[in-house]
Amino acid sequence: MKSDIEIAQNADMQPIIKITEKLGLTEDDIEFYGKYKCKISLDVLKNREKQKDGKLVLVTAINPTPAGEGKSTVTVGLGQALCKLNKNAVIALREPSLGPVFGIKGGAAGGGYSQVVPMEDINLHFTGDMHAITAANNLLSAAIDNHIHQGNALRIDSRRIIFKRVMDMNDRALRNIVVGMGGKANGFVREDGFMITVASEIMAILCLANDLMDLKKRMGDILIGYNLDGEPIYAKELGVHGAMTLLMKDAIKPNLVQTLENTPAIIHGGPFANIAHGCNSILATKIALKLGDYAVTEAGFGADLGAEKFLDIKCRYGNLKPDCIVIVATIRALKHHGGVNKDELSKPDVEKLAKGIGNLEKQITNIKKYGVPVVVSINKFITDSDEEIKYIQNFCDDLGVKVALAEVWEKGGEGGIALAEKVLDVLENEQSSFKCLYEKELSIKEKMDIISKEIYGADGVDYSKVAEKQIKDIEKIGLDKLPICVAKTQYSLSDNPQLLGKPSGFNINVREMKVSNGAGFIVVLTGNVMTMPGLPKVPAANKMDILEDGTIEGLF
Repeated sequence: MKSDIEIAQNADMQPIIKITEKLGLTEDDIEFYGKYKCKISLDVLKNREKQKDGKLVLVTAINPTPAGEGKSTVTVGLGQALCKLNKNAVIALREPSLGPVFGIKGGAAGGGYSQVVPMEDINLHFTGDMHAITAANNLLSAAIDNHIHQGNALRIDSRRIIFKRVMDMNDRALRNIVVGMGGKANGFVREDGFMITVASEIMAILCLANDLMDLKKRMGDILIGYNLDGEPIYAKELGVHGAMTLLMKDAIKPNLVQTLENTPAIIHGGPFANIAHGCNSILATKIALKLGDYAVTEAGFGADLGAEKFLDIKCRYGNLKPDCIVIVATIRALKHHGGVNKDELSKPDVEKLAKGIGNLEKQITNIKKYGVPVVVSINKFITDSDEEIKYIQNFCDDLGVKVALAEVWEKGGEGGIALAEKVLDVLENEQSSFKCLYEKELSIKEKMDIISKEIYGADGVDYSKVAEKQIKDIEKIGLDKLPICVAKTQYSLSDNPQLLGKPSGFNINVREMKVSNGAGFIVVLTGNVMTMPGLPKVPAANKMDILEDGTIEGLF
């Protein structure tokens, strides 16, 4: 079979104007970015305010292997399948980060015959949203250090600045740095660090804002640190939140592209789910709900991360109510959870599959706690045996959960028909009674306790001395009544990536707390999770190249 990039390069793309016409958009509703990409005006939402929303389908997954389990592929394939069934479906995805593209995981445009295109553009610079976020973030960082250099009227305590610089690349050497060195002209020396752009609070704000003015208010509400008296200092006090918003004036508009089968796909925002809230923008999802009878979206990594944050953070701020949730599982990953080495995952092993299937069972249980109907999708690999597939199908049948085999990587929308029919059956015959897991007015520890015990299956939570002090600081300034955004490994339900399957008898270890006040949540750093990833020994970038005629090789 052809590689992903070869399939994408041979795609029969329609000019983006044809896709907009399918959606009932006019040229006044869009801004062209070349022949195959455009941005959607936010006026589209205003003009359709009284129009009924479509049905919302969320795609999530079990805890993945390092290569991912094909959530985006299934999301794209499901959207294509719904269109093959003559349904008006719109897909809403996150934008890829350059870090994973050049690192280990690769891009986030789907795979095989269930991709969004133009694949190279989407995985590289796309429409410049990532650069705008990076620039807005680093403008604030520059303003902080400049304010201190120019006399420090706000009496900023340089030892307690919590806002960091960002770049959209995996670069472990920048996790902890010292700035201001080289003499008086270069400012005051202090410790600082870089996060990857997708972990930036600016990214989270973009994805949770409801319009441009809401974005500006949230920019101003960013807690940058504390003064020498221990009082909070916000970005608006530095007077640059307007300029930061100016840099984001185009980035706030969702991007429209298409799939290999010309299904409309809105791609906007890309926070990681292990270190941020892992969902595309509220604006993109709301526009998809207005333009389609069915909006199919996804949330990053496993249901314990992306789906939990989608449901407890994004739905809360966007007043969204999912009608159905699809949990993607692969036989490879379930065998991985059962203890199979990565070199042996292609070999049939029902015994290890049975040992690891507890991870799927736990994620199903988790989703049911939100009152939303569930469908399990087995994302088929060519190495999966009939016996292994049948085992998962019987397991789901015994739980009373609908299950369908998805062959969307190999067959595109045609391979997702069975899944689409199960999803439509749920949407037509079952009622969602969605509710959040916790009330945000609870204390920080109460909220963290609920997430850890109910979603991860932990016995309790242990806090470092640093985290205990940070909780008191957050309570003191009255910012403790916000939802919780847990930064945790994606490979395990616990905070230890080595505890696979459905672990028990563990505690969650909280090492640090940080308020993302502009975004509207409290980031809880657990275990050894990093907000700036590093490159692997042999990065994906080593296999990429561009030929004399402009053909790109090795991108996936």
